[in-house]
Amino acid sequence: MILVTYPDKAQWADLLKRPVMNTEDLFDTVRSVINRVKAEGDRAVLAYEEQFDKVQLASLAVSEEEWAEADSLIDEELKQAIRLAKQNIETFHAAQRFEGKKVTTSAGVTCWQKAVPIEKVGLYIPGGTAPLFSTVLMLAVPAKIAGCGEIVLCTPPGRDGKVHPAVLFAAKVAGVSRIFKAGGIQAIASMAYGTESVPRVYKIFGPGNQYVTAAKQLVSLRDVAIDMPAGPSEVEVLADETANPAFVAADLLSQAEHGVDSQAMLITTSESLQQAVKAEVERQLELLPRKEIASKSLANSKLIVVRSLDEAIELTNAYAPEHLIVETADYLSVAERVVNAGSVFLGHLSPESAGDYASGTNHTLPTNGYAKAYSGVSLDSFIRKITFQEIQPEGIRHIGPAIEVMAANERLDAHKNAITVRLKALQ
Repeated sequence: MILVTYPDKAQWADLLKRPVMNTEDLFDTVRSVINRVKAEGDRAVLAYEEQFDKVQLASLAVSEEEWAEADSLIDEELKQAIRLAKQNIETFHAAQRFEGKKVTTSAGVTCWQKAVPIEKVGLYIPGGTAPLFSTVLMLAVPAKIAGCGEIVLCTPPGRDGKVHPAVLFAAKVAGVSRIFKAGGIQAIASMAYGTESVPRVYKIFGPGNQYVTAAKQLVSLRDVAIDMPAGPSEVEVLADETANPAFVAADLLSQAEHGVDSQAMLITTSESLQQAVKAEVERQLELLPRKEIASKSLANSKLIVVRSLDEAIELTNAYAPEHLIVETADYLSVAERVVNAGSVFLGHLSPESAGDYASGTNHTLPTNGYAKAYSGVSLDSFIRKITFQEIQPEGIRHIGPAIEVMAANERLDAHKNAITVRLKALQ
C-alpha cells in the first residue's frame, strides 16, 4: 500500500485517482458480439459460451431438474444464512414503498404520481472467481417487492455446464422467474434484444467485468435502461486514533480481495494508526486464500494521514467512495457531514461485509466517483413514477390565460390553441 502523510490540496486530485478502466477501448469488440447475438440469437450465445466460458451447452435455460438438484447440494447452514439475509433485505426495501398523494396546485387543478413497476427486468450475476449469490438477493428481492412481472437472470455456468447451486437457491428464495446460462457480453445482449430462449427486458441490473460494463453502456445508448455506470469496487475507511487497527486492516482487505482492480483507502488523522494498519494489513494478508488477488489490489490502495477531521471529511467527499466506513469517536456527527458516498457504515462494529450480505441495505452501489450524482440500487430502481393531472372548468379558466401567454411567447401557436378552444367552449 502507498503511504501518504499530510498531502497538500494540490495533490488531492492525483491521490484520489482510481485504477484506469477505459471501456471505450473495448467498444469495437463488444459491438461485434452484440451484433452477432442480435442476428443469430441462441446460436450465437451458445457459440460464445463455448468460446469464452469453455463450456458446450445443449440449451441456455436452467431446467426444473437443475433447480431442484441445487436444493440438495447446499447445506442447511448456508440456506438459513441466505434466508436471514433475504428477510433483512426485504424488510429494508419494503419500507421504501412510494405513497403518492393528490395535490391541488390551483383551484380546479389536481396533480399526483403513481408508482408503477418495470414489467420486465434482467439481472446479471457474474461467475468468475466467486459465486455472487448475495447479488441475486440484492437485485431480485427489491424487484419482487416492486412487483416486476418478469425477473430474468443470466449467469455464466461452470465448466460442468451447471450454475452454482447457491445462486440457484438464492434465486428461488428471492422470486426469480427464469435463469439462463450466459455470461459476459452475450448475456447482456441477450437480455437487451431477446433471443429464442431469453426474453427481452426493459432494464438490466448487475455488476461485471470491463466487458460487461462496456456492453451495458452500449445497449443503454438507445435500446434498454441500465442500473448505473459501474467500475471496480472500492472502500474508504475514515478513522481517528480511536479506531482498531485490526478492524481497519480487515475492512481494507475485504475490499482488496474482490479483484485486482479494486481500491482500498484509509484517510486518518493519526500517524500511529497509519503505521499500525500497515502492519496489520501485511499480517492478515498472509492468511488469506485470495492473497494474490488482494496483493495486486493493494498496489492501487493508499493509507493517507491528514491534519484534521475537517480535512478528512472534505477529502472523503471529494473521493465519493462506493463504501465508506467511519471509525471515529464521534461517528454520528461525522456522518451528518458526509454528502458523497454510496453506502456508509458507522462505528467500530459496522464492517462493509454487513452491507454486502445481510444488514438489509443494498450492495449494488455507484463506483468511480459516481456517488456524487448516483444512488445505489433501491426499490425506486425497479419502478417508474407516472404523473397524472385532472383539470376542472375552474382550473382551466384560472391557468389557461397564463398558458396562452407562455405558448404565444414561445411561438408555439398550436399549444396556445389547445387552451383557447377549451376556454371558448366554456363561455
